[in-house]
Amino acid sequence: MSAPRISFEFFPPQSLEASFRLWDTVQTLAPLAPRFVSVTYGAGGTTRKLTHEAVSTIHKNYGLNVAAHLTCVDASRAETLEIAQAYAEAGVTEIVALRGDPPKGQGRFSAHPDGFADSCELVSALAETGKFHIRVGAYPDPHPEAADANADVDWLKRKIDAGADSAITQFFFEAETFFRFRDRCAKAGIDAPILPGILPIENWTGVRKFAARCGTTIPTWLDDMFDTARRDGREDLLATALATELCTELLDGGVEDLHFYTLNKPHLTRDICHALGVQPSTVLEKVA
Repeated sequence: MSAPRISFEFFPPQSLEASFRLWDTVQTLAPLAPRFVSVTYGAGGTTRKLTHEAVSTIHKNYGLNVAAHLTCVDASRAETLEIAQAYAEAGVTEIVALRGDPPKGQGRFSAHPDGFADSCELVSALAETGKFHIRVGAYPDPHPEAADANADVDWLKRKIDAGADSAITQFFFEAETFFRFRDRCAKAGIDAPILPGILPIENWTGVRKFAARCGTTIPTWLDDMFDTARRDGREDLLATALATELCTELLDGGVEDLHFYTLNKPHLTRDICHALGVQPSTVLEKVA
């Protein structure tokens, strides 16, 4: 089995301590030569300025291919496309185009009066510029707002047809979840690359709550295993083993790319990549 192509997701810092953690994460993982790294928006677009600053700094100082998250939340079409143009002018040519989560306190997404109604409209507008490689989200487990079991595949097909080049999935816990989704997408005529999203489990209690909010299926055996690991003080060892096994099953099933949600905590992700045969590059072109 050859080493996979990898990519990482970071989120922008909102405090001095978080800034140090982000740059430590980038410095730790950059030598693994990811194909790209992405930088998120906060819920409701709350980190828009911080995201732009983090994207620009990572691109300039580390020489990494950065994909900037861009959402439809709380901004007009003109404002959103102005942000995209600023990325293009800074040499950032990849966008992760998402509808985005509603601002805190709002139960459901509500489009800005002059904004994009959904991710398909955003993708279409970005594609018309001809300036970006456009990635979108995908959901192997049903999205909490999905109308039925086929809705997530239908939405992904619409986004690809609107001009998206590839998709990154929400995290999941069992390889078969991804394979079933991949088969359904192929049956629907989706031939764009779909990158599985991998979430190393730094804290099972927190990840479990997040999974429940996202609609991610939580296997009972995970609860049992982490209960035992917590008593033995071996949670990190278990997390590394489980993620490595998940990634290996995906690679054995024909997957070539893995996208890691790092949560700006790099060491589990680094150890998993090493276990998969991804070794540090001997030369890091740019150092901050």
